[in-house]
Amino acid sequence: MNLTSPSQVKAWCIENGFHPNKVLGQNFLIDRNALEAIVDAGLAGVANDSGAAILEIGPGLGVLTEEILKRGCSVTAIEKDPVLAARLAESLGNPPKLNVVEADALDWIKDATGAGFAAMVSNLPYQAGTRILLELVQRREIPLMTVLVQTEVAERLAAKEGSKTRGLAGVWAQLDYDVKIVRKVAASCFWPRPEIGSSVVTLTRHDRNIAFSAKERDVFRRLTKKAFEHRRKQLGSIFKDLIQSSLRAEELTNEDWINLSKGIAENEDSRTVS
Repeated sequence: MNLTSPSQVKAWCIENGFHPNKVLGQNFLIDRNALEAIVDAGLAGVANDSGAAILEIGPGLGVLTEEILKRGCSVTAIEKDPVLAARLAESLGNPPKLNVVEADALDWIKDATGAGFAAMVSNLPYQAGTRILLELVQRREIPLMTVLVQTEVAERLAAKEGSKTRGLAGVWAQLDYDVKIVRKVAASCFWPRPEIGSSVVTLTRHDRNIAFSAKERDVFRRLTKKAFEHRRKQLGSIFKDLIQSSLRAEELTNEDWINLSKGIAENEDSRTVS
């Protein structure tokens, strides 16, 4: 089956009585140009390594899986839908470099380790995509992650200080990753067609904050979480005597948040940001 052919994908679903599940965010990529763009970006720097291990979350019918395998990499595919998980390996010819795991990605992330993966390449489920990505960036185990997410999510992940789209997702992601929007992907490139378009985003791990301690990271997460829960308020009114500032959460750089977290952790006042 040509997985970028809308007619063939629809025919398979009808023939097998399969109905894409909106709750699971099942919108299958059916555009060849978009497919090649995400795989090209996702395997940059690892495509020449035939032993490269790639993580894929939400493989669906296997359009990305098939293309990644063609590039010589091995794939561990995490699929929540039991019907799709059961068909994936056989439909692709039972390739030896494919390991299909039937599991909820969020549960799998908590129980498994991402160490050993050269990259992640995924068309993330719409509903849980942000949560999945934030769980992975906080673990800092995968050096390169390339994902298809809703454009509004992509913009939040890449947003810089002062931007209206600046939020907790971007602050947390940028602590250990450089975030770049590679290209937009129209809603018409998916079936069923979603209400809004998507974007290809790369997250490349950096080591600028490698010395940031576990205690400081804990303060960082709680400090930023509380600040963005009250994003319309000035920081001085949220944290009272702890922070003297008329700025709001979205106006601070990651470096600002890091310095604040270090200072609070050093003074053992972290309980005040709970």
